[in-house]
Amino acid sequence: MIGRLWHGWTTRENAKAYETLLRSEILPGIDRIPGYRGASLFRRDLGKEVEFVTLTVFASLDSVRAFAGTDYEVSVVTPEARRLLARFDRRSEH
Repeated sequence: MIGRLWHGWTTRENAKAYETLLRSEILPGIDRIPGYRGASLFRRDLGKEVEFVTLTVFASLDSVRAFAGTDYEVSVVTPEARRLLARFDRRSEH
């Protein structure tokens, strides 16, 4: 198993919309990747901003590459998510 760890931060005003996007579109969309084993989403209020941490789990590094591409550490952030995020990790940890 391979865990993929990623952080994103948003304003308090955008936090609900971002979490809704994650839960309703982004995370369910990863189900199509062979070897995807699930995800955990963590949210932490930091005062002026809200931190989101996602831990996705894949069966193998090949499954991670099927999701993220050859340079599998590069973050996968949709245009909709980019509009809601104030900043995010440019690379994921495995």
